Amino acid sequence: MKSLVQAVVVAAALVAPVVSFAQPGSQITRAQVRAELVQLQQAGYNSARGEDPHYPEAIQAATARVAEQQRNAVAQAQGVDASGYGAQAQGASASGSRAAGVRPATADEMNLLYRGS
Repeated sequence: MKSLVQAVVVAAALVAPVVSFAQPGSQITRAQVRAELVQLQQAGYNSARGEDPHYPEAIQAATARVAEQQRNAVAQAQGVDASGYGAQAQGASASGSRAAGVRPATADEMNLLYRGS
């Protein structure tokens, strides 16, 4: 029985790395990669600078600008306001009566409160 358990554990250990490899849902083409690089360059990213110490910040900022441009393009295509200020406010108001003034409790009222009556 012990050897069966060991065999199962060893088999699971050998199969786990094979199963864990990422299986791409769809293949990305060279044309798509080139289009993404062109978008990044248009957003201000310069990939020709070589060893740039600010590489992570520069690529993240350019990616954020590209994502914002894509969101704006989708919003304009759908007729949505993408200005970032939210939807136009609807004309509605609410009103009520003035709250009654509150007076401090007297000593007798405080004693009644703490006595439980």
